[in-house]
Amino acid sequence: MQLDLSELHRDLLAMCARVEDMIHRAVGLLSAPDFEETRKLIAEDTDIDRWDVRIEDSCLKILALYQPVAIDLRRITTVLKVSGELERVADLAVNIAERASGLLDSPPITIPEQVTQMAERVVNMLHHSIDAYVDLNSELARSVCQEDDEIDDITKGLVNQLITQMHNSPDQLDALLHLFSAVRHVERVADHATNIAEDVVYLVEGRIIRHARKLEGTKPTAQ
Repeated sequence: MQLDLSELHRDLLAMCARVEDMIHRAVGLLSAPDFEETRKLIAEDTDIDRWDVRIEDSCLKILALYQPVAIDLRRITTVLKVSGELERVADLAVNIAERASGLLDSPPITIPEQVTQMAERVVNMLHHSIDAYVDLNSELARSVCQEDDEIDDITKGLVNQLITQMHNSPDQLDALLHLFSAVRHVERVADHATNIAEDVVYLVEGRIIRHARKLEGTKPTAQ
């Protein structure tokens, strides 16, 4: 079983590297839209879909053959979850690239500096969540989770700014709508990076921290 687990781990790491590269390139297109690069990302997304199915199939075979327990079981369930999150990030890379390409057919607009800064932070979040998985570093994973709230706040500010621009510059509406959508997609990447980080905490510590703050703040009702 350990040999199968090692092969599964290597396969997931290769998928991680590919998806991280995709989202990095997609975010770069916000500043320099390119139809050809967008087409490449769409083709690569299909490869990622196949990769996700292959990893899921390998996980199910290991579960059926060996019936793993304890850390091995946590490893397999984590790989399943992380693979699914990466597949969704690849989808978002395509969405961001398509929104960026939409800017080419619209009147030129200035991309707010906050958009670029936010996108860079989100790419770093994904990178750190993957590093946390590779190094089994739950402390790094938790730091990624803490960043998600900050990204949400930045997104709210950007959304309000873009809505104001839409009202003030109706001639730029199409371009601003593309940018608005791109910002939302970037925010979703941060959510998936956070989910991966939470999965790492589960793998390392055996604790499920997803929704923890909300659940801890909910008192049980009296019977």
